[in-house]
Amino acid sequence: MKKKLLLPCLLLQAVTAVQQLKAQQLVYKDPILKIDFGSRLAPAYTDPGRLSQYREQGGSCPDDGNYVFASRTSGCFNGDWITMTEDHTPGDDNGNMMLVNAAVEPGTFFQYTVNGVKPNSMYEISVWLVNVCKTSSPCNPTPPNISFTILTPDGRQLKKIRTGILSPTDRPTWLRYYNEFNTPAGISSIIIRMDDETNGGCGNDFAMDDITLREVEIVLPPAPKPVAAKPVTPKPVAVPVTVTPKPVPVKKETVTPAPQLKKSTAAVAIDKVSSKPVTATPVIKQPVNKIQVPEVLLSRSNPVIKQIETDAAEMLIRLYDNGEVDGDTVTVYDNNVLLVSNAGLSEKPVTIKIKVDKEQPHHELVMVADNLGSIPPNTSLMIVTAGDKRYEIFISSSKQKNAKIVIDLKE
Repeated sequence: MKKKLLLPCLLLQAVTAVQQLKAQQLVYKDPILKIDFGSRLAPAYTDPGRLSQYREQGGSCPDDGNYVFASRTSGCFNGDWITMTEDHTPGDDNGNMMLVNAAVEPGTFFQYTVNGVKPNSMYEISVWLVNVCKTSSPCNPTPPNISFTILTPDGRQLKKIRTGILSPTDRPTWLRYYNEFNTPAGISSIIIRMDDETNGGCGNDFAMDDITLREVEIVLPPAPKPVAAKPVTPKPVAVPVTVTPKPVPVKKETVTPAPQLKKSTAAVAIDKVSSKPVTATPVIKQPVNKIQVPEVLLSRSNPVIKQIETDAAEMLIRLYDNGEVDGDTVTVYDNNVLLVSNAGLSEKPVTIKIKVDKEQPHHELVMVADNLGSIPPNTSLMIVTAGDKRYEIFISSSKQKNAKIVIDLKE
């Protein structure tokens, strides 16, 4: 329901991060599922499953709890929605997207069964989303928070992925959300379910397009060939030679006695010069405490998944398990210094505090997966709070890859 309140919509940044192994180890195959909803003249796939809270509606400005398949939208709800002249699919003519006006309560807006998947395999799910509400709308914002759940036909959950807040914008800003999951043995189909986990209201409306599912094959790099050690030729040892110096003849010198001086009655003044010893001030070098880089940071890749610039502040960092709690544990380093060791992730946060000021202007937080839990990979949600700024960072790490967040003090 659209409520008019005199508060601007708050812009929050939603960031997604997924498992990325080294480039030479991943092979992405052609999609086995691709849903782009067709076009205005040739619609395709207009049945998002049996839904209890959502119904299809005509036009391009659906009411609360309704969705439409449209190629554009403009002037909806007295201009509270942005104007969209096209969908996301590149190169299509009058292509459709799915426009969703959120229901009053959280619920499922899309469900689809995919047949022909392979057991014991890795797949990537990918979806493009955009918040259609303007940042300048005079309302109390309740932005969408979408979750993708991968289920077996009997309802067993394989993976749950959350987008975090879909921030409102003043122009169409499509974002791709994607992640990998593994299929268990003995199945040939899966169910993709999408839920909006936010209550309805102003700000909780969105568009969706280009859903794809493709298999990901992991190809291990070939083992390096052993290098034969070169034989080492010992160097000859130099034997010292003792040289006896020849005696040097010494000439005898004739000493001429000094002439005797006549005694004088005049007083002779003698200036005594006292020389003071010069004391050198020793230079003492302070020992440099060099921080040793932990081996786990040297042996794995450390891609930067988020960079933050902030004013001087004490930053509060909270870590949660992203999705189903499956026993993930992590270790966290700050500038190569251990902050947290083998912390278990769950619905209760692991809390860290760091200071960003002139004395500590640069921080490199590295998240290390100690294990992969019962549902690989190791996934977590990091919420960073600095003053009135809040960042949601979705992290995926593995035995080959850590995840680095760089925080710098604004100049």
